[in-house]
Amino acid sequence: MRRPKGIKTKKSVLKRFKITGTGKILRTRAGRRHLLTGKSAKRRRSLGKRALVHKTDEYRVKASLPFSH
Repeated sequence: MRRPKGIKTKKSVLKRFKITGTGKILRTRAGRRHLLTGKSAKRRRSLGKRALVHKTDEYRVKASLPFSH
């Protein structure tokens, strides 16, 4: 099937979010890039896990990823 003309995927959004099999959107948590020595090990572990995007913001992410849902 040919790709519709004019619809493009936002590559920055594609790199930041992942869509699960059920259609929920996962994001990475903020605060894991630097200054990690000042954070506890428990906090660093929890920052490594993925979080769900809030339902009020889901439509913005899905609009930028037209071929993923």
